[in-house]
Amino acid sequence: MDKVNLAAKFSLFDEHWSPKVVGELNGSYVKLAKIKGEFIWHHHADEDELFLVVKGRLLIKLRDRDIWLDEGEFFIVPRGVEHKPVAEDEVHILMLEPTTTLNTGNVTDDVHTQTEVEWI
Repeated sequence: MDKVNLAAKFSLFDEHWSPKVVGELNGSYVKLAKIKGEFIWHHHADEDELFLVVKGRLLIKLRDRDIWLDEGEFFIVPRGVEHKPVAEDEVHILMLEPTTTLNTGNVTDDVHTQTEVEWI
């Protein structure tokens, strides 16, 4: 059991839209990701998803409104709610979600596939 330094963990990878696991608690992963550009519209039928902005500014598009998150702010997307994360510039985020959550939610195609969980 060691403490986790977020800046040190973010320095270990450069790829976008590829969450890395840095911890696990009560059946949930603590994930870090660097994101830039637009992700896909998707939802998680059975899981809520927390997005905490560590660095940068994130837009979470919902079908009925837009949520802007600045550094130090978070938003919980309720299960079943369709959403689309967008980052004009690179954003560093921390996500808390059940270990069963697929980052692509209900979308599985040749372009948007779930990758294996990678611990750093």
